[in-house]
Amino acid sequence: MRAETRQDPNPETSVRNPQSEIGNHSLPGLYLHIPFCLSKCPYCSFYSQTDLSLIPGFIEALGREMEMLRPTFSSPFDTVYIGGGTPSVLRPFQIEEILRKIRKHFRLAPWAEFTLEANPGDLDFPFLRALRELGIHRLNLGVQSFAPDVLSFLGRRHTAEKALQAIEASRKAGFDHLGLDFIYGVPGQALGPWLDTLRRAITFSPEHLSCYQLTLEEGTPMGEAHRRGAFAFPEEEELREFFLATSESLEEAGFIHYEVSNFSRGLSHASRHNQKYWDHTPYLGLGPSAHSFSGSVRWWNTPSIMAYMNALRSGTLPLDSRETLTTDQLRAEAFFLGLRTARGINLNDFSAKHGENFFREKESVLRKIEEEGLIVIRKGYLRPTRAGLAVADRLAQI
Repeated sequence: MRAETRQDPNPETSVRNPQSEIGNHSLPGLYLHIPFCLSKCPYCSFYSQTDLSLIPGFIEALGREMEMLRPTFSSPFDTVYIGGGTPSVLRPFQIEEILRKIRKHFRLAPWAEFTLEANPGDLDFPFLRALRELGIHRLNLGVQSFAPDVLSFLGRRHTAEKALQAIEASRKAGFDHLGLDFIYGVPGQALGPWLDTLRRAITFSPEHLSCYQLTLEEGTPMGEAHRRGAFAFPEEEELREFFLATSESLEEAGFIHYEVSNFSRGLSHASRHNQKYWDHTPYLGLGPSAHSFSGSVRWWNTPSIMAYMNALRSGTLPLDSRETLTTDQLRAEAFFLGLRTARGINLNDFSAKHGENFFREKESVLRKIEEEGLIVIRKGYLRPTRAGLAVADRLAQI
């Protein structure tokens, strides 16, 4: 990386996008999947592998994929999200090369926001300062816990002390939009220590918090260990208690619970990129296993870095498969995703897009769950309550 101070990639990024409220997005988002990790967490089902010698070839292939997909989206992207995997295993000059390719091949809105996921174990001040100078605006740290026993069970390679150092270094490096990710519902985890973790996180005044319930994915080492009876998973009522206590605690601390697993200090700090997934805004995914969506079509890349690189070297897109969603599927997805957000579902917009008969047919069921305190229907919106967000997956099946 060159030593001089770099400017943000767009001169207006210090000015908030005037259309930054939840659900008010129309421009597409760009996602890059960095398929590398120093080690695999036993609960993770996302595609990655540990052979870092493949990074140069991957970056070259990524550039070819960008070039081939340049005509796919005519509108400029207003979010760029670099996830994985573990993007922070890349060196600053490699991240700089990727960003240069993005700017070369794609149109970006003047306020385009760049987000990067990072493992606290990879971070020090020089690295973080380099990221900020390259124009990364939002940093998401995969802290997961401050409790050593929980970090050990999750197979994380950083310590609680390293996580705290990474948070402090991120602030010192100039990140004023910091997101911290945590996991709850870990076997043996008590509610009190979990809430202590949240209180400790709040002391750093993060702009964003993601609190994910641990999920046992089929085929992962943790999922297989549970299947063999190696440990017991918390019961549904215990997980519900964790969810409700998390929501209450963070809202009392001034956060907005704007999606099932996500909290922000005001709507301007909500994840602009992730909202695109929740309201069917188009997005383009690059890299092995990355998904894309536009209109009614969803497609995704091969979950193999070798197949990915070989396809692009031969001038072929590394597609694994694609599907065209039916009208019923789009409607069901829109209903499901809407019930995962605090904004809920705009009844007029939903009816205009998906037909008026849907809510007429569901009226008796909706009134019943409204009486149960799981949703509120008011002022043209159907919104889940806190108790409703806790069972959002079940509500979507009505």
